[in-house]
Amino acid sequence: MKVAFIGLGIMGGNMAAHLAKNNVDLTVYNRTPKHFETFGNSNVTIANSVKNAVKDADVVFSMLSTPQVVEAVFFGSNGALSFMKENAIWADCTTVNPSFSSQAFEEAKKHDVKFLDAPVSGSKIPAENGELIFLIGGEAETLNEIQPYLNFMGSKVLHIGEIGKGASFKMLVNMMLAQSMVVFSEAILFGEKMGISKDFLLNTVPNLIVSPPFTKAKAEAVRNDNYEVQFPLEWMHKDLHLAALTAFEMNQPLYMANLAKELYAGANKNGMGRADMSAIYKYLEAKK
Repeated sequence: MKVAFIGLGIMGGNMAAHLAKNNVDLTVYNRTPKHFETFGNSNVTIANSVKNAVKDADVVFSMLSTPQVVEAVFFGSNGALSFMKENAIWADCTTVNPSFSSQAFEEAKKHDVKFLDAPVSGSKIPAENGELIFLIGGEAETLNEIQPYLNFMGSKVLHIGEIGKGASFKMLVNMMLAQSMVVFSEAILFGEKMGISKDFLLNTVPNLIVSPPFTKAKAEAVRNDNYEVQFPLEWMHKDLHLAALTAFEMNQPLYMANLAKELYAGANKNGMGRADMSAIYKYLEAKK
C-alpha cells in the first residue's frame, strides 16, 4: 500500500524513518520544510503540500502537536481529508483528548475515510529504536490492515477498544508520567534538604520498588543538569490540560493531576517549555 506520514517532529520524524528503512512506498510532509533522510529508499517522496502527500495514499499516519493543529491540517475544504481516497485509512498518532478523536472519526466518515486513534506510549529514544507501544481505538479490521506498518515503528500494539479509547488510555499514561516526575523531583529535593547526598539519592531512589523505571534515565538528566528534550515539557502541560478538559466533560475530579498541571504551567511560563519534561525538577528546585 501507499503510505503518507504527516508531521516530522521529534516523534514523527523517527517513526517515518522506520517506514523508509523498511522500503515502504512512502510520502512524507511537514508543514514547515524539514530535512528527511530517505535511507536509500527510492520509494520515498517528500511532498510540498498536504494534498500531494495524501491524494494517492492508502494509509495516512499523522503525528502532530495538538488537536488544534490536527484540525487545521485535516478538516475543512483544504484539509487532508478532502483529498484522501475513498476507503483510505487515517491513523492519528497525535496525543489528543478522546472527544476530539470522536470528532475526527465523524469528519473522516464524511469523506468515506476509515479512522483509528493511534497514540503511542514512548518518547524520543523508543521512537528512534522502533520500540513504541501503539494504543489503538477503532475497528479491529482496520487495525489489521495497518498492523505491518505499526510493527515497523513499534514493539507492541494494544487494541484498547472503540474510537476514542486509544486516546483515553494515552491520557492516563501521560497523567501518571507527569505526576510521577513531580513526586520523584519533590522526594529528591526533600532528601537533599534533610542532608542526604544528592548523588546517593539519584543512585538509589530510582532503583526502589516504589519508583517507576523511567526515573533511572531522568535521574541522569537531573544529575547532569542536562534537560535535552526527549518529551517537551510544553507538551506534557498540554496533555494535562486535555486531561482536565476531559475530566470536566465527564464530571470527574482530578485533584492531583490538576495540581501537576499548574506546576508544569509554571515551568512552561518560566521558559522551560522546550526542555525535557524532567526539567520540572529544575523548576521546583528554584522554589525550594
